[in-house]
Amino acid sequence: MTDPILQELATPLGLPGSGRRRYGAAMALHRRGEISAAVLEAYRIASALDTQDPAQILAAEGLAVPALPTPDAASAIRSLVDEADIYLATLPGPGVAEVRAGIAQARGRAVNIPQGGTNPTVAAHLATALEELRPTHPAMAQAIAAAAPHLDWITYDAYPRDQIGPAFADGHAFASLIGAGSPIPAEDFDFGLFLIAPHVLYRDHNHAAPELYAPLTGPHGWRFGPGEPLVVKPAHQPVWNDPFRPHCTKVGPVPFLCLFGWTRDVNETARVLPAPDWPELEALRLG
Repeated sequence: MTDPILQELATPLGLPGSGRRRYGAAMALHRRGEISAAVLEAYRIASALDTQDPAQILAAEGLAVPALPTPDAASAIRSLVDEADIYLATLPGPGVAEVRAGIAQARGRAVNIPQGGTNPTVAAHLATALEELRPTHPAMAQAIAAAAPHLDWITYDAYPRDQIGPAFADGHAFASLIGAGSPIPAEDFDFGLFLIAPHVLYRDHNHAAPELYAPLTGPHGWRFGPGEPLVVKPAHQPVWNDPFRPHCTKVGPVPFLCLFGWTRDVNETARVLPAPDWPELEALRLG
């Protein structure tokens, strides 16, 4: 049985009052003689901000982080969905309400635990993306890190390789959280995480599904039709693509990590839209 005090110590970052909860648990552990006064002091300092990770203070002091309970896979996935919904509620623009409605409809359904496993893009780039996200959205970063090992990360192979380009074909992965065959089942809806390696061009394409991108890292370049100019957008600025709207993404120096939502027609295949300037865009370096 998990120690309830350790569970309190593992309270996710960013929750209201979470800094005080972690400090209270640390005081209880100190009274039991399980952590030192120096470790307790780190939790006291961190308690001033609910978003402050005590592990950063401990690392700066050369102190070990107390061993915390690891959430089970189902709890980690549910927590990520909850945190993602909280995040989406802060975003403006079209499509956000539709995606959140799909999440709400799926709540309460049993979680099917995927096999998980390793993916080379995830292994190479997810940690870097989370380091970029953590200073501003620590609870989201923590939720993704906890759930990621339990997810089925897929490198999509339905695009013809000669059309989509080898850099994207080998340099991306996505993991659905809600949808058909996903941890939380849903019909004609898909919601999850999408990761692309730095500097990769996701060439011009379109699809029947209306789509929300909620980028957690940035900046990255976007355009909405072959031949259109590239527009650089920061992290946390959502992009909504109506059905069949052409779109293209040029990843910057930071791995592209985002939440995505397809609200209907999710089984319709995407198609690549040829453009003559792909070599220039693939050689381009943002930032």
